[in-house]
Amino acid sequence: MSGDGVARNNMVGPVLRAGEVADAVVEALEEDNPGKEFTVEDRVAYVRAETEGECVVRAVTVAKVLGRPFRIAELEVNLSSFSGRIETTDDTMRFYFEKRL
Repeated sequence: MSGDGVARNNMVGPVLRAGEVADAVVEALEEDNPGKEFTVEDRVAYVRAETEGECVVRAVTVAKVLGRPFRIAELEVNLSSFSGRIETTDDTMRFYFEKRL
């Protein structure tokens, strides 16, 4: 098994409809996850942002980037898919990888 395939299986993050929210979420992910390296794929209709293991996006950070109020429910509407598992609260969305034997 190649190392690239294993690493790819550990990637987590959102796939969002392209637009203002997607751009703000990508910027917020980088701020909310210091030290994490993200791969961002812009596919015109959608944007995929991934990192290894775990990442969090906070509504307050997205609101700051957008310059307007923002709720996680608005992120859910723009979320077309995701990698990993997902956990949401009123204030955050967390993407994570959990290995089970």
